[in-house]
Amino acid sequence: MIHVGLEIALSDAQVDASQAASQRQAAISVFPLGTSSSAAAPLNLCLVLDRSGSMQGNPLDTIKQAAKTLIEQLSNGDILSIVAFDHQAIVLVPSQTVGDRAPLLAQIDALKSAGGTNIDDALKAGIEELAKAKKGTVSQLLLLTDGENEHGNNDRCQKLAHLAAEYNMTLNVLGLGDHWNQDVLEALSDAASGTLLYVQRPEQARKAFAQVLDRAQAVRLTNAYLTLTLAPGVRLAELKPLAQVAPETIELLVQQADNQITVRLGDLMVDAPRVILANLYLGAIPAGEAAIAQAQITYDHPGLGQTSLKSDPRPITIRSSNSYQAAPNPEVQTHILALAKYRQTQIADSKLSQGDRPGAATMLQTAAQTALQMGDHQGATILQTHATQLQTGQSLSEGDRKATRIASKTVLQ
Repeated sequence: MIHVGLEIALSDAQVDASQAASQRQAAISVFPLGTSSSAAAPLNLCLVLDRSGSMQGNPLDTIKQAAKTLIEQLSNGDILSIVAFDHQAIVLVPSQTVGDRAPLLAQIDALKSAGGTNIDDALKAGIEELAKAKKGTVSQLLLLTDGENEHGNNDRCQKLAHLAAEYNMTLNVLGLGDHWNQDVLEALSDAASGTLLYVQRPEQARKAFAQVLDRAQAVRLTNAYLTLTLAPGVRLAELKPLAQVAPETIELLVQQADNQITVRLGDLMVDAPRVILANLYLGAIPAGEAAIAQAQITYDHPGLGQTSLKSDPRPITIRSSNSYQAAPNPEVQTHILALAKYRQTQIADSKLSQGDRPGAATMLQTAAQTALQMGDHQGATILQTHATQLQTGQSLSEGDRKATRIASKTVLQ
């Protein structure tokens, strides 16, 4: 039985037969199929919570309440572990099946703030706890921190995020306040196919925790990979050829062997397809229909205890015409704009870091216009507001820069 859906659309489904070369973008949507994949596996969740000195008072109190609310919403039979960290990590709750919640809530209540911040030790402890129950479950790590990794090593963090992905774990990151490192935390969530949320104020934590839990509970298939096999005369763009554009934008790490390309997708969630945009260059194609590539998904179904399943191979075809007329696909164009918005904002952030405020303002304004074109009005407002601030000689706060980057990665709700 096939459990995964695969829909493919080209930016333009035809090419001009007289052209020696053409460029097309393929939008590949991957999602669990309805009733055939409805069996949900238990959730294997690890909460990794910052309790450093900067969390003292209202921040830690609010995070504790958010964590307790999340624990109450878990199902009996889910697996929970809790790691707290300052300059070192401690396992508060070893991996265990959720039943009586009172002792779990008591551990949260007992949390006190002190010390510095060591994210990599905390990640290591969290991954070790998840590993104890990863078979037949949906393994998710939720990391919340409010600071820089002052007592840790960011390169080690990145290696641990890739290790989590290899172990079929998803890493979700919540940055609290304005003093965490956007580049580091975004790289962690991207590497392990999770989400990055900006929790600007402590009172927003409960909503952010709920978003992560909703996302985790929507997972039906895990460890998904997309393999593209290119036809002769077809190649990927040399720079950044593949990117995820939904549910958030992520530049994907490509593994290529001859004409076969593989990228990791991670979890597949109900009602939230993962959409991959592939940038393809085509050689001359004689008039008629031609297959330019083939797509296939490999995945696990933890609810059924099945691994290394494969979808049927799906051809990507295009029609070559001697009387070609351009017919852009509106949905694919929206995906192209989403990726453009992200990359324009990345350039703006780089220019700002280099002290080029006019250049950053110009790129943010371009990104705002791109957001408007794709109907992302809230993102456009944020990007244009920050462009205007720079144009009028104002600085962007750390919070502004974080809000900009988050607006670049997704369509805000």
